[in-house]
Amino acid sequence: MKLATLCYLKKNNETLMLYRCKKPGDTHIGKWNGLGGKVEAGETPEQCAIREVQEESGLTVTDLKLHGVITFPMFDGIDDWYVFVFTMTEFEGEMIESPEGELDWIPDDKLMELNLWEGDRIFLPWIQGGRFFSAKFNYITKKLIDWSVNFY
Repeated sequence: MKLATLCYLKKNNETLMLYRCKKPGDTHIGKWNGLGGKVEAGETPEQCAIREVQEESGLTVTDLKLHGVITFPMFDGIDDWYVFVFTMTEFEGEMIESPEGELDWIPDDKLMELNLWEGDRIFLPWIQGGRFFSAKFNYITKKLIDWSVNFY
């Protein structure tokens, strides 16, 4: 089991997205994604989210909101991934060139036009809904097979 974070920085009706194009062998290569990554030993999901945003964008987060948890059984073919989904609306600093790919502020009404994972198209609107969610997305060879969700 792997724990991870997925972070969406928001400002002026735009979302900071990362086009994954720099790391050879990246499972997400060619996809647009939020920022984030693996929770390291001794870290909370919140600490991981703050660290990952700093490492991938150069920005320092001063607030974060947890919206839900998504389970991706055997997503990488090896492990179940449990991903904590956050948004951040307060941050400071200057953006850097990301070691993961290309960063861009995407207008919220254009997010669904990006090359996203199929499941992202389903859960991204939930972030706007305000209810906490727990979901499961089943992928086989990078294809979404089915999904389920509970809202709280």
